[in-house]
Amino acid sequence: MIVKDITNILEEFAPLNYAEDFDNVGLLVGSPTLEVSGVLVTLDTLENVIDEAIEKKCNLIISFHPIVFGGLKKITGATYVERVVIKAIQNNIAIYSMHTALDNNTQGVNAKICDVLGLTNTQILIPQKNTIKKLITYVPLKAASQLKEALYSAGAGNIGNYNNCSFSNEGTGSYKANENANPTLGEIGKVHLEKEIQIHITFSKSKEKSVLKALFNNHPYEEVAYEITTLDNTNQNIGMGMVGELKQPIEELPFLNLLKKKMHVSCIRHTNLLGLNVSKVAVLGGSGAFAINAAKQSGAQIFITSDIKYHEFYQAESNIVIADIGHYETEQFTKNLLVDYLTKKIPNFAIHLSESITNPIQYL
Repeated sequence: MIVKDITNILEEFAPLNYAEDFDNVGLLVGSPTLEVSGVLVTLDTLENVIDEAIEKKCNLIISFHPIVFGGLKKITGATYVERVVIKAIQNNIAIYSMHTALDNNTQGVNAKICDVLGLTNTQILIPQKNTIKKLITYVPLKAASQLKEALYSAGAGNIGNYNNCSFSNEGTGSYKANENANPTLGEIGKVHLEKEIQIHITFSKSKEKSVLKALFNNHPYEEVAYEITTLDNTNQNIGMGMVGELKQPIEELPFLNLLKKKMHVSCIRHTNLLGLNVSKVAVLGGSGAFAINAAKQSGAQIFITSDIKYHEFYQAESNIVIADIGHYETEQFTKNLLVDYLTKKIPNFAIHLSESITNPIQYL
């Protein structure tokens, strides 16, 4: 397998166009055509991770956090980022990052936290906007069924728990082919009227390329008339954070102690306890201050995240308990998630879980 084969598998799971605009995801170092000897999955790509990859004969590193986030104006080895890039290139090691593409996945980072905590009835906390698109096209009556089936197979027409969803109108299309045309139906220079079906079908923005390919490959006309629009509809399957329910309500302090045990943390920074029974919990791996209001509006009693600043704790407003357990700690199980996924997809390939500790924060 080459690098592109493996990254294609990852992008089926977490499409890169679901990443946030500020992010830097995808193949950051190396060639997509490099033949892969082994894969090392890590949370961060540091120098010790490169050394581990060399030792384990892995020339592709799948990293959650991108080692190159902003632009690099020089590569002299003066910073840890530059040294990692240099060592990776010297040893012909490719580096691929997923970051917020996986954060926004309904089975990604936050789903893993919910799984570790035993939360049920989980939902996206902040659904991502502009992720649903709509295709309208026009096709002769006899070709409509074949075209719709091709669009369904390409991933269009899925709404929640339903698939093969579309709407059709019957009408009359008209056109006149010029001397350079090669019309499927009708004659050059004459106005042609054709009974047609107008098809309306929605799809996820990650499927646009495959949907358009299916449209062009299965439409009988030389020139295909179609429209694509982005909808304002909320997509409940893509977005930041999750909220879920405990199987049994539990008091706040026992829950925080359970949280420490489940997430392997030695301490928790939190706001004042409110004397509530915890039945609903909001989670957001990584820096989550931007989601405090969403967590409150979700009806959760506790919001688990990290990187909360002093004044941001005040935003709890005695309506929710904010529990900051640490950035690394919220995302520590992400590499396990990716190893499990890749192992199922390519079971006979060398997929390694990194043993390197990359948490830069220590506690006394």
